[in-house]
Amino acid sequence: MTATMLADRSLLRLSGDDVRGFLQGLVTQDTASITPATPRYGGLLTPQGKALFDFILWADEAEPTGNAVLIDCEASAADALARRLTLYRLRRAVTIERSDLAVHWSREAGTGLPDPRLGELGYRWLGAAGDPANGWHAHRLSLGVTEGAAELGTDQTLWLETNARELNGVSFTKGCYVGQENTARMHHRAKVNRRLVVAPLGEAGDRTRTTYPELGVMVELRRVEALGDALMPDWLATALKHDENA
Repeated sequence: MTATMLADRSLLRLSGDDVRGFLQGLVTQDTASITPATPRYGGLLTPQGKALFDFILWADEAEPTGNAVLIDCEASAADALARRLTLYRLRRAVTIERSDLAVHWSREAGTGLPDPRLGELGYRWLGAAGDPANGWHAHRLSLGVTEGAAELGTDQTLWLETNARELNGVSFTKGCYVGQENTARMHHRAKVNRRLVVAPLGEAGDRTRTTYPELGVMVELRRVEALGDALMPDWLATALKHDENA
């Protein structure tokens, strides 16, 4: 098999009493729906509904009780995420630690589970560390999918502006979580006025989050009426049409 490890990802392991309940009141995803066969994409937001961290939540199959959760997050943000979760933990008997496992990816079926955000992203699984994969970033960006602090920003972008609704990153039935009020209001009013998009590389401006000269693209936060030359994958075109007709 070719190299598959995503070297820019890390795993945090949460274990102890009622880990699912602890996370349920914090993150955008319904933790009751996480099973070994169904990892979920979600985020931890500010009270105003802006993205702080995005991640994929996995059930820890090695945990006999099925309660432990593994958080597949950006490696450079793992320590900050652990600190933030520790602040919310208070007196709960929840342990937050690094896992020795690594995140792996392949475009082809055969190993792993479909990426919970978008099936076209490929397949993802957890395992021992190995050689770094090639092609992940180019593939992800070609599909218009953004992730991580450089692209989403930290306390800069409302969760639905990151296209989290279209990428299965939020539950609107789970109840309260940090940032839920503004997120739910935007959803029910169909008011998503700006979108994070991938566009051909051009002159950076105040809308630009980051650039990838080696790939010839950049990520920008643009108003929906001024998306211009942004990549328009089917999932985004469908969402924009839905909002127009809402």
